[in-house]
Amino acid sequence: MKKLLLAGMAAVLTLGAAIHTHAADAWPAKPLTLVVPFGAGSSPDIMARIVGEEAAKTLKQSIIVQNKPGASGNLGTDVIAKAKPDGYTFGVSITGPMVNNALIYKNLPYNPQTDLTPLTMGVHQYNVLVVAANSPIRSLADLVAESKKPNARLNFPSTGAGTVSHLAVELLLDRVGGKAVHVPYKSSPDAVTSLLSGDTSFAALPPVAVVPMIQDGRLRPLAAVSARRLEFLPELPTVAELGYPGVEGSGWIGFFAPAGIAPATKAQLNAALVKALETPEVKTRLKGMNMEAAPSSQEAFAKYMDDERQRWWPLIKRLGLSEN
Repeated sequence: MKKLLLAGMAAVLTLGAAIHTHAADAWPAKPLTLVVPFGAGSSPDIMARIVGEEAAKTLKQSIIVQNKPGASGNLGTDVIAKAKPDGYTFGVSITGPMVNNALIYKNLPYNPQTDLTPLTMGVHQYNVLVVAANSPIRSLADLVAESKKPNARLNFPSTGAGTVSHLAVELLLDRVGGKAVHVPYKSSPDAVTSLLSGDTSFAALPPVAVVPMIQDGRLRPLAAVSARRLEFLPELPTVAELGYPGVEGSGWIGFFAPAGIAPATKAQLNAALVKALETPEVKTRLKGMNMEAAPSSQEAFAKYMDDERQRWWPLIKRLGLSEN
């Protein structure tokens, strides 16, 4: 009798262990939260919702978007970094909070390289170099020549000091030995308005801000600030094609999880997000927002961010933007 009792207890324990193991392996067992460090209707928010909706089909769980705007994306990115690393909370972030801000500011509440783990690149939004339609500058060669004149009086707007729209132009000027005065604005629409009014001479701004005005004839595109041509402006040459390889600027958006997430869970998240980004309908919807889907491995995304740090740090240091 005693032997039977012991055998029964052992069987129950074995069954319990098996059930527990299965439950632990059955991720995801509940809805996921996708943190967006910007407001509803922003580019990161739109991208996250489009991709999250499709990824939810693969994961067979709903993905709930949670907007956490503030501090230029730092606040929401910190929320992702400090979330429990169980795979149920992940998020999107962009160049500033993940690369530039760590180079500029001394006391970020998180460390992008140790507190977060990359899942996949989401989209690229390579800047487009533009002038007003009535500008005498008709090509990149004209712009370079004008910037190199001893009495050059060019100026350019950006969405803020240290942003891609600022640094991409500084990188180009650095390469060509030209000069232009930087004029920071609060937003892309403000920067575009300054171009149209003649207050500024040229700009490198995200596609969402300039493509509609290129299409209606108010802005003239000079080049894509990228290594390859843009899907939605295929006739526009790149800065690289026109003689300046290595000069690029993308307002990219990528997916991240808290550091410490289990490798298997991370791999599942990556696979679901990559599959979503490769879905023709998703690519079409993103293209309609002037975004180019850019799914990647975790390793490739991490290397890209390292390349970004190498690209921007010398400029940030030379321009005196760093508190470090």
